[in-house]
Amino acid sequence: MSDSYVSPVYKVIAVPVEKIVPNNYNPNAVAPPEMKLLYDSIKEDGYTMPIVCYYDEASDQYVIVDGFHRYRVMKDFPDIYEREGGKLPVSVIDKPLDHRMASTIRHNRARGSHDVDLMSNIIKELHEIGRSDAWIAKHLGMDRDELLRLKQITGLTALFKDVEFGMAWKPVKEDVE
Repeated sequence: MSDSYVSPVYKVIAVPVEKIVPNNYNPNAVAPPEMKLLYDSIKEDGYTMPIVCYYDEASDQYVIVDGFHRYRVMKDFPDIYEREGGKLPVSVIDKPLDHRMASTIRHNRARGSHDVDLMSNIIKELHEIGRSDAWIAKHLGMDRDELLRLKQITGLTALFKDVEFGMAWKPVKEDVE
């Protein structure tokens, strides 16, 4: 391990769940059977992995980057809340919003699937804050075709404003009588 870098997981802190808030961009969804399994897992084994958050100093809140469903278990199940003393294990990362969005997607993609519409919205938001297709593809682990499909889903021409299109055909005006 490098002397200068320490992974956030080595600095896990116990945070009152009331100080933790969801982000507004996570495209990950868990079906009810998997949510029940997550509850059962936490009930039987406890929290074995911290959630990942960004600490927002201005609001004195921890914004979830990864671990929303583990957070939901504590919020939705009083037995878990009571047993854990209302605190969740949290690894804190300090990154700007675009990098946090990318972190969320990387965490999710390493585990499972996403809601396509929400994923498309993230692509749109990253584009609107000035991230290039190359940056998005690299940081979200996508190839160009997947990125193109997600951009097409939004239906927003703004996502294609910097794309050069070939002149394969030119429209011809027809006389209509």
